Amino acid sequence: MRKRRPRRCLLNTTPTNERSSELITADSGFTAELNGDNHIPDSDDVYEEDERGSLRRCLVTRERLAPSSMIRFVVAPDKTVVPDLDARLPGRGIWLSARRDVLETARTRGGFARAARCQVVIPSDLVGLIEAGLLRRVTDTLGLARRAGQAVSGYAKVREWIVAGAAGLVVQASDGSPDECVRLLSGARSLPVVKPLDAAQLGKVFGREHTVHAALRTGALADRLRQDSKRFAGLADVAVLRTPEVSGERVEQADR
Repeated sequence: MRKRRPRRCLLNTTPTNERSSELITADSGFTAELNGDNHIPDSDDVYEEDERGSLRRCLVTRERLAPSSMIRFVVAPDKTVVPDLDARLPGRGIWLSARRDVLETARTRGGFARAARCQVVIPSDLVGLIEAGLLRRVTDTLGLARRAGQAVSGYAKVREWIVAGAAGLVVQASDGSPDECVRLLSGARSLPVVKPLDAAQLGKVFGREHTVHAALRTGALADRLRQDSKRFAGLADVAVLRTPEVSGERVEQADR
């Protein structure tokens, strides 16, 4: 009787020891980067991965994250690294987590050049350009929400929306009173709060000298503002998205 040869699985043809080696290599690169070693992972999947699908891989940490929580960069024809905050510019994107330390690692350790496979020009004020761009997006989104009737300002109006369950996001001035925000959120402490603008900047959006409190209805604009505020917080290294605590200085509550 003829002895049958074992059938080979077409879905898994890599020997076990090779798969283990690949895992160790990837994990080692990731760990080394978090520990501050002068190394950026250089496996091909970091650079050659296309931009299809729902997640993107960070050049430095190699984490897969939602594009809306990351910063995309492209290399212009003159080899200048350009932040693409809308993620719409043509060309293969270079994706980074929205964190200052990640950006500094890519900038100072040759990450952009290796990803682009050529010498690149990095603007000296790259972080400042990104922060300014994100703040423009924040103010533009707030302005659009106000004109569309999707945002209100002033303690009383914001409180009405919170009580009615209409508010999806609360915006408080960064120099506003945390104690006042706690009272504003009474009964809705899980409602997200962002603080990317000071009272003068927030007031300008709503046509007032100062505004301390605003709210957006649940929806796409609130989601966009929340995500841009989180990206700004990561790069500016400030807390602009949190549930308020009872502490801190006060500013005049001029938006009642």
